[in-house]
Amino acid sequence: MNTPGQHSTRRLGRIMSWLSALALLGVLWLFFADQVDRRLNPNRYLEVAPGSRELVLQRNRMGHYVAPGTINGQPVSFLLDTGATQVSIPAHLGPVLGLQAGAPAQVITANGNVTVRMTLIDELALGPFVARQIRGDLNPGMRDDQILLGMSVLKHLEFVQRGDTLILRAPE
Repeated sequence: MNTPGQHSTRRLGRIMSWLSALALLGVLWLFFADQVDRRLNPNRYLEVAPGSRELVLQRNRMGHYVAPGTINGQPVSFLLDTGATQVSIPAHLGPVLGLQAGAPAQVITANGNVTVRMTLIDELALGPFVARQIRGDLNPGMRDDQILLGMSVLKHLEFVQRGDTLILRAPE
């Protein structure tokens, strides 16, 4: 027969085992979440030397170039898209980024025709590059937080691609 002291010790042991298991699961979750994020955006911690005129990006597992940047001083994640005419922003991010929804317009996307609202971006930054007064659109069909960085910005940069690396440079 168990004494009250033995029962308390066993109960405490079970609680500690459960807490240890939960802590291990938490650490594993953080580790694997970081690994998945790194595969989706290998450029998330870009550091650019002061005065640099180029940006070096690594391609992600899906073959895309994704990079951190800012719109109107707010951090964003850009997906470089040479097939996009302008910068396309998920509509739900408009208020957060200080963007005003303007006139409606029809655009053709990979998902078909969409009615977007035009907007003007005061300042957009990608690494050492800063663009001002850029036309964009607020797209209600985009559900995630990634912003398509189209040719309205990319046309001002030079591209060199080697393997899984893309080098963007400001023209001389």
